Amino acid sequence: MRDPAASKGTPPPELGPAEPSNRRPTVAAGIESLYDIAVRGGRATSPRRLEALAAAGVAALAARGLPGAETEAVVEGIGREKKWDLVWRHHGRARLGISLKSLLKNIPGTVPNRLDEVMGEVANVQLYSPEIVVGYVVVFDRSQDSWSEKHGSTWLEHLRSRLEVLTGRGAPSWATGTLEAFVLAEVDFSQSAALLSPAADFDAFFDRLAAQVRLRNPGATE
Repeated sequence: MRDPAASKGTPPPELGPAEPSNRRPTVAAGIESLYDIAVRGGRATSPRRLEALAAAGVAALAARGLPGAETEAVVEGIGREKKWDLVWRHHGRARLGISLKSLLKNIPGTVPNRLDEVMGEVANVQLYSPEIVVGYVVVFDRSQDSWSEKHGSTWLEHLRSRLEVLTGRGAPSWATGTLEAFVLAEVDFSQSAALLSPAADFDAFFDRLAAQVRLRNPGATE
């Protein structure tokens, strides 16, 4: 059977392989994607809003000797299994879990819920796998922040102070419900995707997590 395009004297288009992209996903690109989906697109609760930020996390872990991290991966817990945004496994078992959250509106109503949520989420996996390393990333739109009379501070500062109390898990206490590291990424989405926090905050976050994974899993990253 003759190709209709050939009968008209027009050669069929050549379909070559797509050129691979060598660009490493970045935190800045993740923030831009969040802004496009949640603010410009009006989909603040879209399950895809943090996908690009998760991809940046995969790249950051690989650069620190932890390749092959999974996104939206199920992790077993003492009460129930749950999907985590980023998971790194060794011998089939989750050794690192990172939770990604965004606080872009209704800050006074959301901050208390997020604090309750993170303690329960973290305790669930730690009681099942005490050796797991846990990190927490919160993208906070500072243009939506306000003063809290109850706490005598802004909601941003209240969240930061509570997360600082919950962070620093390690020997000898291994306190359940606490974190190895967190990063509170401040943004201003009032006009554009402006990332206010320095890149060094994310570098320190991933450095701390990778160091704890190596400490608890000797030879896993060699």
